[in-house]
Amino acid sequence: MSEDSPPHRRPDPDEVDVFGVTHRGWIREENQDHFLVGTLTDRDLEVSGTSLPEPPHVDRGVDPPVFLAMVADGVGGGPRGEEASRLTVAGVTRYLSESLQAVRSTEGENGGAFARTLSEAAIRCARDLWERGETDHTARGMATTLSLWVGIWPRAYLLQVGDSRYYVLRDGALSQVSRDQTLAQDLVDQGVATANENPRLANTLSSAIGGTETRPVVTPVDDGWGVVHLLCSDGLTKHVSDARIREMLGSMTSARQVAEELVQAALDGGGSDNVTVVVARARCRTRDSPSG
Repeated sequence: MSEDSPPHRRPDPDEVDVFGVTHRGWIREENQDHFLVGTLTDRDLEVSGTSLPEPPHVDRGVDPPVFLAMVADGVGGGPRGEEASRLTVAGVTRYLSESLQAVRSTEGENGGAFARTLSEAAIRCARDLWERGETDHTARGMATTLSLWVGIWPRAYLLQVGDSRYYVLRDGALSQVSRDQTLAQDLVDQGVATANENPRLANTLSSAIGGTETRPVVTPVDDGWGVVHLLCSDGLTKHVSDARIREMLGSMTSARQVAEELVQAALDGGGSDNVTVVVARARCRTRDSPSG
């Protein structure tokens, strides 16, 4: 961070370097991943990038702006996974626009009500999928993961359901903030198994939007200048190690460059699943750079 960047100054829009990309992979017949990157402003939703065929419409804005980045991975092998992830990305965006302004005006940006609002948005999305299955039996059991990053400088919040991951690269160190909600990880957490002992269970979700159980987890995160944020579906981490991810993020020149290279690394490693990557960071404008 240069001396022109006060540690608590909110980044200007042109100082937010962000990019998202998704690929079907080499094996799957359909891409069931979806992502969205955008900002809820005082007027509407300004979309920076998305895989949705149509960006979601929001009825009300948020002031000051709230930055959103999310990845949803439709449950493979289940019915209509692409539809589940698409509806969830659009639905959680709408639900947040309806409720965030009221929460922030009454409790500010750090209260427990904010976390409860994020959890409730996930539950509402799950309820939507359950109700769709009740009226359309071909949609019964449709489900998806959801990892949502909500930035309210200098804080952020991660909402997670499922096993799509969120990483932070800070001062050269990579940390996985999210916890995989899989049967294998549950056994590890209970102390009855070790990592990689049950590879089959590593692909079985214990929590999902629309699944038999939906357990939203909200985690506060400190943001900062130069901190790199990565959201990804498991199509990336099946083929690219954490060490390689850290190396690539550490040498990135832009969010677009490293997002595309991460996806390519997953494809080069086998591309056995849909792969989606969203990378974001606040990068200070240099003294001689145009203000935009």
